[in-house]
Amino acid sequence: MQTSNTHGSYKELLFDKRWLEKRAGILKRDNFRCVMCCSDKHLIVHHKQYHVNKRTGEKLVPWDYHDKYLVTLCEKCHNKGHQLYEIPTFEI
Repeated sequence: MQTSNTHGSYKELLFDKRWLEKRAGILKRDNFRCVMCCSDKHLIVHHKQYHVNKRTGEKLVPWDYHDKYLVTLCEKCHNKGHQLYEIPTFEI
């Protein structure tokens, strides 16, 4: 398991080939549409929850999540969701 601490910022991890491949698969699964409003503009693959290794305290890298924890949202729905809800973090 790798962490953002060893590879720079979380934002930098989103340019990693492994995330780009994972992201492409989620977009395809969700038919390149926001699952909330069906928009096909400004799509983001969102983590429904975050995972932390309970032994080491390290966060999972973005591409190590099971597909069921990832969802396609448009930028508007993504921002609205972050305003309304806190993303839960679970130890694994």
